[in-house]
Amino acid sequence: MTAPDLDLASLIADPYGGYTRLRADAPVHRVVGPDGLPFWLVTRYPDVRQALADPRLALDKAHAAPGNYRGFALPPALDANLLNMDPPDHTRIRRLVSQAFTPRRIAALRAPIEKVAGQLLDAMAPAGRADLLAAYAAPLPITVICDLLGVPEDDRHDFRAWTDSLITPDPDRPEATRAAVKAMLGFFTGLIERKRTQPGDDLLSDLTTVRDESVRGGAEGGDRLTEDELTSLAFLILFAGYENTVHLIANAVLALLTHPEQLAALRAEPELIDGAVEEFARFDGPAPLAIRRFPREDVTIGGVTVPAGETVLLALGSANRDPAQFTDPDRLDLRRRETGHLALGHGIHYCLGAPLARMETAVALNALLRRFPDLALDVPVEQLRHRPTLRARGLLELPVRY
Repeated sequence: MTAPDLDLASLIADPYGGYTRLRADAPVHRVVGPDGLPFWLVTRYPDVRQALADPRLALDKAHAAPGNYRGFALPPALDANLLNMDPPDHTRIRRLVSQAFTPRRIAALRAPIEKVAGQLLDAMAPAGRADLLAAYAAPLPITVICDLLGVPEDDRHDFRAWTDSLITPDPDRPEATRAAVKAMLGFFTGLIERKRTQPGDDLLSDLTTVRDESVRGGAEGGDRLTEDELTSLAFLILFAGYENTVHLIANAVLALLTHPEQLAALRAEPELIDGAVEEFARFDGPAPLAIRRFPREDVTIGGVTVPAGETVLLALGSANRDPAQFTDPDRLDLRRRETGHLALGHGIHYCLGAPLARMETAVALNALLRRFPDLALDVPVEQLRHRPTLRARGLLELPVRY
């Protein structure tokens, strides 16, 4: 149950092999993190799924025991987001933003996404080789989510650098992360002010209007938004909508290029794409861990009692490779019939942007495979490097030739 000597570096380097060993040993492990603070790591599918929907496990950091959790400090104007909220605030905010992700609105985005994908592939084509992450997997979702929110094109160029600083902060350069946070806060504050004076046909203009009308009307509760919640919501939509989809696309391409029989099957039967996206998310999803949780009371998970206020991390990547739930789970199978992967969450905190991420990934892969029938890795797979973090499962680059 206790794994104080767990080598987190090796778990980052070989997460699925590491999780196989952890699942076999015990359902829950008490681990000492790199910051010297302990956390409870839940690895088996039934326990992870149940915990994701357990209302006794809070996201609000106010439920963390003193000295138990350090986390990453964001200013209040970026921290008041859905990843730190429980009902009723979570319910109120999620209801407001759900208007952006209705089936009709997602369907209306397909043609623009196909257009952007085609433009990016046109730009790549003459070179015959590229870093697919930088040239395709990253700019596609950032364009889509910025269009959805109404972010002007001239304001998009720094966003990837900011998100990289937050996801994989350099311990030797903490000032870089602080600078990124400051820049993002200034960016979103300024953008919202522009939406107040020059609203457009976009989600952020709509949310800003909701915020201002509720203030003028003196609304209490209901659909009221505070200014910090509005800014934090814009930050979360842009950050999560970009970050997760980038890695879902890139990880899917890598999975195909390292499993030629599956690549051939998808080329032969493009109609497999929707089920294939689910399998890519299960096989190597972008979020190895769910957002940390804090028990409101002592909670028993997998037969292990976790004290109130201690930090709990739910290993989505481990649950999605649990042989108790999935047959031959380490095998990529685009025709897999088993459902229920947890890559996009479960329960009330299920990823709100999941339909958009699925559609973007399907469009991106179909367009890529049609355009470049000879797509291949441009370096040995052993030379590829992943981000050195448990927070995200993503490549640093993906060199390909075509």
